[in-house]
Amino acid sequence: MKRIIILCIFLLCFYIIYDVSKDEEKDKNKEEIRVIFISYIELKNYINGKSGDEVKNNIKEMILNIKKLKFNTVILQVRSFSDAIYKSDIYPWSSVISSSEGINPGYDVLNYFIKEAHNNNIEIHAWINPYRVRLNNNLSSISSCNPAYKFINTDNLYVCDSGIYYNPVKNEVIDLIIGGVSELINNYDIDGIHFDDYFYPDKKISYQNYLDEKSNLTFEQYKMNKVNLLVKRVHKLCKKKKILFGISPSGNIENNYDYLFSDVKKWGSSSKYVDYLMPQIYYGFHNQVINFYSSVNEWDKLIKDDKVLLIPALAFYKVGLPDKYALEGSNEWILNNDIIMKEIIVSRNLSHYKGFAIYRYDYLFNKELETSTTMNEIKNIKKILK
Repeated sequence: MKRIIILCIFLLCFYIIYDVSKDEEKDKNKEEIRVIFISYIELKNYINGKSGDEVKNNIKEMILNIKKLKFNTVILQVRSFSDAIYKSDIYPWSSVISSSEGINPGYDVLNYFIKEAHNNNIEIHAWINPYRVRLNNNLSSISSCNPAYKFINTDNLYVCDSGIYYNPVKNEVIDLIIGGVSELINNYDIDGIHFDDYFYPDKKISYQNYLDEKSNLTFEQYKMNKVNLLVKRVHKLCKKKKILFGISPSGNIENNYDYLFSDVKKWGSSSKYVDYLMPQIYYGFHNQVINFYSSVNEWDKLIKDDKVLLIPALAFYKVGLPDKYALEGSNEWILNNDIIMKEIIVSRNLSHYKGFAIYRYDYLFNKELETSTTMNEIKNIKKILK
């Protein structure tokens, strides 16, 4: 009889614990992802030329600012120009945080960010520009320790007016990027990998490769297929480490196909490519070319696989400024101080919504960029963040 009583007590405790754990898991799954982008521009401002202690203090302040605003995720630009803000055997130290490319700054910026963020229950996603090497077309600026250096004067590298890029269709390039992702996720306790919308710099790149391969696909399909191969491989790597992988494509769906050759419909239709889509829906409600409401709903309908999450990226950088491409809606961001708040509220009603992202840190927290409009916009955002 005593054994039966003990067994009953054990089973009762087990079910109580099991129910609590289930509830906790449900709460965790319901948690809204709230993202702040920290770009190489912020890193230059707060890291470059600073001592190790100054860097630590600046990172600590950045993370605390983000936490106070009740955000829980940082997308940190760790590789913007075929370089690294962390210790890498593949990519050189970045001139974004150091005196010049390849020079060790004396500290590991990514490691500092991870420790400080995790101490404050904030996730860190490593933001990578997979193909971009330079914003200028000066090949001599590429140091001998940069993996792009060995590709100079080969078709693995592409030079155009907007900069220097790796050729996305080349196997050597795909392997290089995969190797870099593998190194990152194996050496650092990051919570995700993030790509932005820098895929093909123009329509000419890769055309000769397309002719040489004699593909049965159209040129556009050929380019998208090559990117899809990379995206699928990166996602597979991330799944092995049980971390997220997402992409932030252009908010204009047609532009993804006409100019960037990003197959966003495929990515939204199968969980084999990404865990989340973070479209850059950088439009107001009165933008006459493409408005926020219609765009965000179009993205929600684009996603066919429920495992793919929708996390709209919002344009805080436009707050208080004219939007010249919005035509008659160009003054919307000047006349209103609750646009971001309303965009979050609208997005929360979508079927695949999981959170939102703000581009970027400085526009929220840099005192030099502060205006009465930005401050009021932040106050309004706080009203809907519990």
